[in-house]
Amino acid sequence: MSINLDDYKELLEDLEPESIELLNHAWPEAAKTFSARGLDNYLKGASAIRGLGRGRSLVDCWIDETPLVAKEIGEDIIGDLATTVLSLASRTSASVIELVLATAPTAAKRLGDTQLFQNYLQFLNTLIAQAPRGMRPMLSKLDILFGQLTLGGLRRWAMWGAHAHRTDYEEQIRYFGLESKESLAVLQKERKGTLFVDVQRRINMYLRALWARDFFMKPTSGDFETREGYKPFIEHYFIHLPDAYDAFGDVSATEVYRAAAAHAAAHLVETKQPISAESLNPLQMAVISVIEDARIEELSIRRFPGLRHTWSVLHSATPDMNASMGDYLNRLARALLDPDYKDKDPWIVEGRKLFKAAKDQLDSHKTSWDIGVQLAHSFMDKKIPYNPRTDVLTAPYRDDNRYFWEFEEFDFNKSLSAGYDAPKQVRKYVNVMEFANELDVETAGDDAEEIWVMGTEFFPYEDMGVSYNDMEGKEPVSAPYHYSEWDYQIQLERPDWATVQEKRAKLGDMQCIDDIANQYKREIARMKFLLDAMQPQGTRRIRKLEDGDEIDINAAIRSMIDIRMGMQPDPRIMMRSVRKVRDISVLVLLDLSESTNDKVAGHDYSVLDLTRQATVLLANAINKIGDPFAIHGFCSDGRHDVEYFRFKDFDQPYDETPKARLAGMTGQLSTRMGAAMRHATHYLKLQKSAKKLLLVITDGEPADVDVRDPQYLRHDTKKAVEEAGRSGILTYCMSLDPRADQYVSRIFGERNYLVVDHVERLPEKLPVLYAGLTR
Repeated sequence: MSINLDDYKELLEDLEPESIELLNHAWPEAAKTFSARGLDNYLKGASAIRGLGRGRSLVDCWIDETPLVAKEIGEDIIGDLATTVLSLASRTSASVIELVLATAPTAAKRLGDTQLFQNYLQFLNTLIAQAPRGMRPMLSKLDILFGQLTLGGLRRWAMWGAHAHRTDYEEQIRYFGLESKESLAVLQKERKGTLFVDVQRRINMYLRALWARDFFMKPTSGDFETREGYKPFIEHYFIHLPDAYDAFGDVSATEVYRAAAAHAAAHLVETKQPISAESLNPLQMAVISVIEDARIEELSIRRFPGLRHTWSVLHSATPDMNASMGDYLNRLARALLDPDYKDKDPWIVEGRKLFKAAKDQLDSHKTSWDIGVQLAHSFMDKKIPYNPRTDVLTAPYRDDNRYFWEFEEFDFNKSLSAGYDAPKQVRKYVNVMEFANELDVETAGDDAEEIWVMGTEFFPYEDMGVSYNDMEGKEPVSAPYHYSEWDYQIQLERPDWATVQEKRAKLGDMQCIDDIANQYKREIARMKFLLDAMQPQGTRRIRKLEDGDEIDINAAIRSMIDIRMGMQPDPRIMMRSVRKVRDISVLVLLDLSESTNDKVAGHDYSVLDLTRQATVLLANAINKIGDPFAIHGFCSDGRHDVEYFRFKDFDQPYDETPKARLAGMTGQLSTRMGAAMRHATHYLKLQKSAKKLLLVITDGEPADVDVRDPQYLRHDTKKAVEEAGRSGILTYCMSLDPRADQYVSRIFGERNYLVVDHVERLPEKLPVLYAGLTR
């Protein structure tokens, strides 16, 4: 089968004849691996890499290796791989990029998951900035490294070397080439017992032999920095197992994998319905979790008696453990599983008795709920406090039980007017004829079963110039976005907990925007001088490189002199001309809660007016320098209604429309910051810039009407900041709250915030701050 050049003439016209010949040979295998869309991306990637002008070998490497990567983890990763290659082109040599492509199939095979491979590509981007000389030797040893390290271990090993040998380039090369003692010592420290990819096939066969069905499993590195305390979990019916396990005493790591996979599979098979967490406190949930684990394990043991030994050998609780609630939970877990375990504690005896009495009702999850609530109540007599963070189960095979919990609030008013099985509201998109011919339901309200949406305004004949939306409709919004929230009390994410709804920003009088520009003429003049200094200034020559674009004549002469004198020459005789180009995207996120309507102390204008002034000045500054930027705002009325306003988007010019929207913005409702930041992160992740900045301007701490615990939304916002950081986004907060020092540093980090004590100075501080963050 030969490639039809006419079908891809535009994509292939720049390729050299040798590359097209190689493509002809690779085409049969690529056609089996890729879909039509994947083939198009495959060839577009080859064309884009050819456009770099780094030689034919780089293009040929792409043609050879990309199908192998897609075969391991799917074709959707090809776009990310191409983006990484293109971003590395301005920071390293063609030979290093070729090594990245050549080793990509090895990384894909060892990681075995699309998300982990994306994290690996992000790790390469980080490493090239911190230890560029270490990339080549590390990639040359990648097969050895991935044979002993997880992705998190590889990252920690590499970052240790990058920081330890930041300026000693020779030691840096020796470290990443596994030639130094420090390198081998850190490698041994990070080395884990058994990697998931080495046992995945055997575990799959084991589960299929037990339940005669396939289970979907994924490796996961959990926390990218450390895996201490990390547990398996089930999400979207996928079993997520740690990418490495150590042996547990005399039990091998492979047996730990068997136990963990079998336990998670038992949840998928035996848990027929979720358990509602409504009205339960953390202690009750913890005890119910232990009973539910025992229930599904007992049902599985009835079918496969050998599982009892597989699980019981991984329990290490003893009767003398009585210092905390966690000790008692672990003793109860072992007592319900292992009949040979002896424990005379009255609470443990009661748990065994209740569980044994319910042996005929184990098919229902209600049994776990009933026994758990009863045991939690009786445990209160011990007067031992419960800490969700530290009182956890220690058996390494147990998952975190997020799979069977259902977090839904009970609305009493809605329960009076609707049944528990009421259908969900459906958003239906219709055309003009469907809209015009359908009968109106005058009594329909916000609880209607269907909401009809038409893409364009509808103008009835008898009301020329006035649409139905203007007469009796509501402000159109986008389809809702659902985001998880972090509950610090149970140390779990509540899936799809907060709903972000985009609202159309209202237009205001642009005269106030012009007044702001006139008021701050002096600041604008200073900003112009500052930003002119920030503009890229031509090209810069980087000397003393082993790989570069041209020979540095002076360095080459010095090396020849060294050779003639019998000395070791310096191999760094190349140089590269680098054009200084700014590559950053900025999203300014404004807090538009009700508190912004308060007057600034000692002045007749509000915090919202001040925020508008600062935003206008900042927008003028960013627009002057040419960085892509967006201006969004948010407020909230409970977790189901986080309102999000897009005053200006990245691809939108800063003209009359964004200015009118800024003039019309108002303050209302509350501040559910975590959900809004996750939505802003969503838009920033769509940008292709090398550097991304999320700048949050707020006058207070995260809060909302349905949250009483002041720490809850603080912890969730901190989690949103960490999620943005893992996506390569820098988050910075400018707070107008004088008391913000008490909490803002814990949310955004020690160096990623600024508290403006004198808020009237905000308009002049914000542009200068922006200049420093994006230098």
